[in-house]
Amino acid sequence: MLDDANLISQIDKSDILSKIYRLPEQIQETQEIVKDTHLENIYKVDNIIISGMGASGITGEIIQKLFRDRLNIPIYINRRYDLPKWAHKNTLLISQSYSGNTEETLSAFKNGFQKRCKIIGISSGGKLEEYCKGREVPHIKIPSNYPPRTATGYILFSSILALKNIGILNFDLDAEIQDSISVTDELRNHVNKEKKETENIAKQIAKKIHGLIPQIYGYNEYVPIARRWCTQFNENSKIHSRSNVFPELNHNETVGYDAPERLNKNHSVILIRDQQEPPEIRNRIETTADLVLINANKVMEIKAKGEGKLAKMLSIMCIGDYTSVYLAILQKKDPTPVKIIDRVKSELAKKTRMKEQFEDELIQLK
Repeated sequence: MLDDANLISQIDKSDILSKIYRLPEQIQETQEIVKDTHLENIYKVDNIIISGMGASGITGEIIQKLFRDRLNIPIYINRRYDLPKWAHKNTLLISQSYSGNTEETLSAFKNGFQKRCKIIGISSGGKLEEYCKGREVPHIKIPSNYPPRTATGYILFSSILALKNIGILNFDLDAEIQDSISVTDELRNHVNKEKKETENIAKQIAKKIHGLIPQIYGYNEYVPIARRWCTQFNENSKIHSRSNVFPELNHNETVGYDAPERLNKNHSVILIRDQQEPPEIRNRIETTADLVLINANKVMEIKAKGEGKLAKMLSIMCIGDYTSVYLAILQKKDPTPVKIIDRVKSELAKKTRMKEQFEDELIQLK
């Protein structure tokens, strides 16, 4: 089934595969987009807040893990309607929303503006672009007409390059970016729909976990990538999935594998590995696999490719994106629509309009 390109095209009606295929091009295009955006140097920053939901939030986590050991400024990921009390005029707020209309991000933007934070907006348009223009805040405009989860290259590298251009990152990134482009370009040729299942790791994983609940385990910089796999299974494959992290999971989740066999047989485990992983992490992963994960239905390992952290993270992310689509194909479900999310957003927007109308009427009565 996964080797039938015509059948895949029939199920993948919106051709999401062509959009995730363009990750290397997204990285290249973003370099030009940010170069053409006016961003002034910022000389005083005590902390950085990256505000975003869904894929925008995960790209913030990727940046947080990527620069954890290279940046003296703490990075905080915000998934709320407001900002922490400690945010102030020397806080850099990066507001990310692909559509530009994510209500949590817009609310946090307003809160950041009230707190006099230094702000950079990233979106394909929407209200966020309007907010930025109306308040003379720098805005990086990325291409539209992508499902947000397929525009990760634009969002991620807009933030990274913005941090570079305003002087926060004072080290060279060119080699890492080129490595990321090269690795994802090569990798996509091994996981695209034209590549047969016998040579396609993404198709093979999808086949093995079909009908099971995937648990994805990462560590250190691969924590947001494990989360990304999980959310892609949620949105593209339309299934439940979970992610966790070494060594934390050894202090709680591993006990769950003492559950009855009828429960464990519903789970598959995907371990994110790296040839250069710290020895203490390697020992934990291998010991856990030998003693605990034997109770799961399936256990698989995915190994990172590339030289630097960024390329390695994106290589694992790329495999996960394709795997989630192939799993949707096996279930004969179009991976693009997220109807329940759209319904929730529509209902929330309706209630927000009603609340605003009610408040307006109260003001008029006064």
